[in-house]
Amino acid sequence: MNKIVIHGARLLSGNVTVSGAKNSIVALMPASILADEVVILEGVPEISDVYALINILQIMGAKIHFTKGVLTIDPRGVKSIPMPSGKINSLRASYYFMGALLGKFGKATVGLPGGCNLGPRPIDLHIKGFEALGAVVFSDKDVMYLRTKKTKLVASHIFMDIVSVGATINIMLAAVKAKGRTIIENAAREPEIIDVATLLNNMGAKVYGAGTNEIRIDGVSKLHGTKHFIIPDRIEAGTYLAIAAAVGRGVTVHNVLYEHLESYISKLEEMGVQMTIREDSITVHPNCDLKMINVKTYPYPGFATDLQQPITPLLLKSYGQGELIDTIYERRIGHISELKRMGANINIDGYRIIMDSPSELKGAEVVASDLRAGASLIVAGLIAKGVTTIYNVEFILRGYDRIIEKLTNLGADIALVDTNNKVKLEERGGR
Repeated sequence: MNKIVIHGARLLSGNVTVSGAKNSIVALMPASILADEVVILEGVPEISDVYALINILQIMGAKIHFTKGVLTIDPRGVKSIPMPSGKINSLRASYYFMGALLGKFGKATVGLPGGCNLGPRPIDLHIKGFEALGAVVFSDKDVMYLRTKKTKLVASHIFMDIVSVGATINIMLAAVKAKGRTIIENAAREPEIIDVATLLNNMGAKVYGAGTNEIRIDGVSKLHGTKHFIIPDRIEAGTYLAIAAAVGRGVTVHNVLYEHLESYISKLEEMGVQMTIREDSITVHPNCDLKMINVKTYPYPGFATDLQQPITPLLLKSYGQGELIDTIYERRIGHISELKRMGANINIDGYRIIMDSPSELKGAEVVASDLRAGASLIVAGLIAKGVTTIYNVEFILRGYDRIIEKLTNLGADIALVDTNNKVKLEERGGR
């Protein structure tokens, strides 16, 4: 078992570069099997989710080469075989194989997805979209079976009852080879959806309107290979901006797209965080006497649910009373009990997180309940006086590329160690 050990209350400075978006790559990799030629993805983060997907693709018959952020996928040997439940259940994004395999082969057998436990994440919208395209979908225990009624999927007009990133992408993957024009109304607008649409279009698909609430897809018969550079990870960027505001004495975050973080940055400015914003980087200047604010998450372009947890420790350093409401995942509260163990004056009232700050955080032994809760505990550990030990760090390694190395370069005293307290040096330089 691994753990992260942080000696906190150190001021950080320097430069940190954001990696490719985790929420993009986990969809781009399944999307690549729709091609009939080699697909090259650049700027790929070195995270455990990527390695899990590589393993799944190899089991399906793809040839993979991954080095220095460049992932080469040859999908020509891919076959629609039942996905092994153990591999599929390890990450939520495995459900993108449903749309990709259905679009390519007209059939798929995929285990139900796993990942972080944030409460119900129904795939009803995915199934509704697949059925509208002419698929028959049924489940047996923890396995989903998808089959086309005819020789291939047929385009349809699909209205999304709820804005869903996963369902929007999955329907796109299934529809790119369907006969006719598919229209997705009330589609999610996240940058990651645009990224997937860009890859598909570079492969020869005809996807229009990505980034708006109506996406139109004209089906094509074949998709070719391409090269694609992944967008920056806006959640990783937001996490480092929170760290820089909390314990920085001058930190520049590189490879940031302001338009992807506008609502988040506006909240930092409301707190009084001083920043210099450039075309692709943001410098956070030393800050003090920050003001407490209220935060409510919304679908993009609103405040991202994935940034609710990383910003919480920064809010605990500010002055005043405030509340945080997650309208996307009400049960995204796994970090609260752990922050209380560190001395945070924070409580849950129904679906609201109530804070009365500033709180003086102290090092403690804490447990990451999910990916972003783990990020929250890292931010808190960097702020806290004393030693913080974080367990269940596998969640963190799912989504943050070389986080130990990046924070160490900023001056943090942080290490990934095993239960025998042996520092795992290989993690400092990536996997």
